[in-house]
Amino acid sequence: MIARPRILIVGAAGQVGVELQRSFRGCGEITAVDRESVDLAVADETRDLIRRIEPDIILNAAAYTAVDRAESEPELAFAINAQAPRVLAEEALRLGALLVHYSTDYVFDGEKQGPWTEEDKPSPRNVYGVTKQAGEEAIRAVGGRYLIFRTSWVYGPHGANFMLTMLRLARQRDRLSIVNDQFGGPTTSTELADATYNIVQKVMDGKLGGPEEWAGLYHMTCSGETTWCGFAQAIFSRAGKLLDGKVPEVTPIASSEYPTPAERPHNSVLSNARLRARFGVELASWESALDAAMAQLS
Repeated sequence: MIARPRILIVGAAGQVGVELQRSFRGCGEITAVDRESVDLAVADETRDLIRRIEPDIILNAAAYTAVDRAESEPELAFAINAQAPRVLAEEALRLGALLVHYSTDYVFDGEKQGPWTEEDKPSPRNVYGVTKQAGEEAIRAVGGRYLIFRTSWVYGPHGANFMLTMLRLARQRDRLSIVNDQFGGPTTSTELADATYNIVQKVMDGKLGGPEEWAGLYHMTCSGETTWCGFAQAIFSRAGKLLDGKVPEVTPIASSEYPTPAERPHNSVLSNARLRARFGVELASWESALDAAMAQLS
């Protein structure tokens, strides 16, 4: 890696952004910005940010992630999830910088049997997925030194996520009804950040050749799969002292029994074969990653 690369982390206050600051600490001159510092919905602000800092590495962990609210705010979701990545890609290309961007399993409709691969055609079921797909396509159209990591069901000890929500609700309620017909791979922000650092280090050290050898789209999730209901039960089984022994009764339900403004895919499981083959990187199983996340909370 460059002796002291300038590293820009966008979305620094989010759960992935916080962990990226930890993973890349000591690796260069880090500038971490959040929505208080730059409005990604304004293209000129995004462009001015890059031109002021002139980073060697851009880690874009920012996104409009309010999946249901996106149905009524499509323009804002598009500005942040599609327009901003295009601007980041253009500026990275101009500088010769490396751009790392995170996308989502929600680009797929969920109808496939078995894990989704990078070759599968996206067909999102909701506005959020449409805008994230547009962001992927914008970066790929610009080209250059870029990595897009599609991930799923991200959670961790920071921010707003399913694990922390379940623990909060468990303290408030005796019974919970959780969807049991949507499948995916819960992935911790910690695993994502550490895998990203591992890959970026190899790229910047020149161990993988030029961008024609490694630039592109990769799936990056913890291995294995479960349902939201299974995930919740696994969280409660590990909660221990966090809940003072108070574990709610969990009732599995169908998606149809819990309608939401945005439709969710039934199958969000992603294949990580390309990530392993190209970078020799494999994230922990979702169960092991959950053990580590719960240990951090404890």
